[in-house]
Amino acid sequence: MGHSSEDAAHSRRSHYFYALFPTMKLLQDKVALITGASRGIGEAIALKFAEHGANVAFTYLSSDERAAALEGRLAAFGVKAKAFKSDAAQFSAAEALANEVVKEFGTIDVCVNNAGISRDNLLLRLSEEQWDEVMTANLKSVYNLTKQVIRPMMKARKGSIINMSSIVGVAGNGGQSAYAASKAGIIGFTKSIALELGSRNIRCNAIAPGFIETDMTHYLKDGGAEQWFSKIPLARFGKPEEIADVALFLASDMSSYVSGQVISACGGMNT
Repeated sequence: MGHSSEDAAHSRRSHYFYALFPTMKLLQDKVALITGASRGIGEAIALKFAEHGANVAFTYLSSDERAAALEGRLAAFGVKAKAFKSDAAQFSAAEALANEVVKEFGTIDVCVNNAGISRDNLLLRLSEEQWDEVMTANLKSVYNLTKQVIRPMMKARKGSIINMSSIVGVAGNGGQSAYAASKAGIIGFTKSIALELGSRNIRCNAIAPGFIETDMTHYLKDGGAEQWFSKIPLARFGKPEEIADVALFLASDMSSYVSGQVISACGGMNT
């Protein structure tokens, strides 16, 4: 999608902020691990974190070229950045990934479980294979990687885990029963981990984006944006950068007393 007036306005606000506070980097020297970061929301989060001084490890599954390009863009901020071709939906791969990141970066301060897929269909037509595929990619992956990253976080007695849920996981949506169930499961998991690990100064929160301009929602906008805008008080789709801003808040010490929460970033859809 091309850049809109909202993109330009967001960029101007960011430049104005950094002009006033040029040295304010909220994640200076922290190590962040982000899954599914080669495009969309994950890419926006990786760039935002690097901009704020974080060293970034990120995963991808398909395009080596896109991953290499993002690695270069992140390094341009003067931070350490490395791409890992890894599938968090596989337990052994998640374990190997966490070990490699700790070996390469020294620790893991922030983990963003962002990778996910959608297989939309009415329940009558939804196959068992599609259901299992969504549950494995969206929910089991969060269990797999969270179980691994809490080890270095417990050792350091600090950390922030950010799980990408969805407004569909909060409110449901016809034709998305598998996706909604996986994203609702993430919310229950997030709250439980926050209760388990709070005493170790490890925070766990979830973000529930609404309709965001990504490859996953492109077909919705092409099919007539007005019908969707009528359900959104802000009357537009969100930008990946706007979700990245929420992730930045949750990753930083600005949210040091925030844990076990679900922040909806949906333009007012769910109020």
